[in-house]
Amino acid sequence: MDTSITATVRNAAKAVILHDGRILLQRAHWEGQECYPLPGGGQHPGEALDVTVRREVLEETGLEVTVERLLWLREYNGAQHGGAPEDHRVEAIFRCRPDGDPNKLGGHAEDDAQTGLEWVNLEQVPAVNLFPHGLRGPIAALADGESPTRYLGDIA
Repeated sequence: MDTSITATVRNAAKAVILHDGRILLQRAHWEGQECYPLPGGGQHPGEALDVTVRREVLEETGLEVTVERLLWLREYNGAQHGGAPEDHRVEAIFRCRPDGDPNKLGGHAEDDAQTGLEWVNLEQVPAVNLFPHGLRGPIAALADGESPTRYLGDIA
């Protein structure tokens, strides 16, 4: 292990916002390609993860959401995927439902790479360029019913 690298772990909270068999995804242009990440982002010091996901979703989508439950815990270790060794993230991924009109979208603090928002049918998720790719299967499986809470490991 290279001891000259300062190791930090960034905590984040992401949202699987479901409504009428669809999931709300960000549309983004990142590293030269169109992709679809989940809404959400970094945890502030002292902030609970459920508060993080509600704040981030409101900023990026304009939706207020109710956090229903934790779906998955995901890690990303950049060194394992050809990325920067100091890029280590732990993400809590929550199932959420929109409060109010789910079609009234428009956040006030979108991510830099974000180009829009899109409701996608759960059955279509395996065909979209979802980031991280390792979430396509678990998200698509939600169309068949509830998923147990589980640790997904280090996935890209």
